[in-house]
Amino acid sequence: MQEIARLHQRPQRLTEAVVQGKPGWFAWRRYHFEIGLVPVALALFVLVWEGVIRLGNYPTFILPSPGKVATTFARAGMDGTLWHHAQATLSEVFTGLALGLVVATVLGYFLARNSVVERLLAPYIVALQSVPVVAIAPLLVIWFGSGRLSKVLVCALIVFFPVLVNTIVGIRSVDEGLRDLMRSLRASRWQTFYMLDMPAALPVLFGGLKIGVTLSVIGAVVGEFVGADRGLGFLINQARGLFNTPLVFVAIFSLAAIALILYGLVTLLEAWLLRWRRS
Repeated sequence: MQEIARLHQRPQRLTEAVVQGKPGWFAWRRYHFEIGLVPVALALFVLVWEGVIRLGNYPTFILPSPGKVATTFARAGMDGTLWHHAQATLSEVFTGLALGLVVATVLGYFLARNSVVERLLAPYIVALQSVPVVAIAPLLVIWFGSGRLSKVLVCALIVFFPVLVNTIVGIRSVDEGLRDLMRSLRASRWQTFYMLDMPAALPVLFGGLKIGVTLSVIGAVVGEFVGADRGLGFLINQARGLFNTPLVFVAIFSLAAIALILYGLVTLLEAWLLRWRRS
């Protein structure tokens, strides 16, 4: 009878473990099932891609096959062409992202704590954001040349606004009662910022950063489209002019991979810095 009772209680314990977030058989199986869906979805995408080409009988310069793209990717990787251009794009992305992030965070914190200054600067910031980056990029190339600096500035501009807005929202979401508590404890401005403002605003800040890392890749490509002698955007322009469509696909997939890796790194950093919320 005790064995039968234990068998009846086992599904209930597993269900409670899943609901409560504890490791259980169902949670373990669901996690591995979701991980296994990634290669399945990728294989399905490749099959549909190959099927469209076979049904439509498209030539390579219009829509290359997955095998042709893979061969071009291997050739570009082995002769160093892909890494040469990807390295330039990565350098522009990281530098522009860092510049836009620092400036937007500092300015956002200042505007969040000074509503009068925010009302004065808000129309200019919104007007700057409303202008497409594609329209600003040629001016930056004219002013700063076709070198690396103009691409970095384009990345910083496209990252600036979402990070700025999320910083303002995050700082203003801090409970005023907690601020009063910090003042009653005679905490300095730096202590209030380090121990209250930043931890409370981090979830919202990471939301802006996730948007910013993907936009930074777009900014780098836009800058390289306007004027550059290397980079994945330059490689796309060059391959398009030569009707080398497989190489265009290689560059596009490389940009997508860079954006996914950056997004994943930000997600891991968010999970590490915000682990105190789960505890």
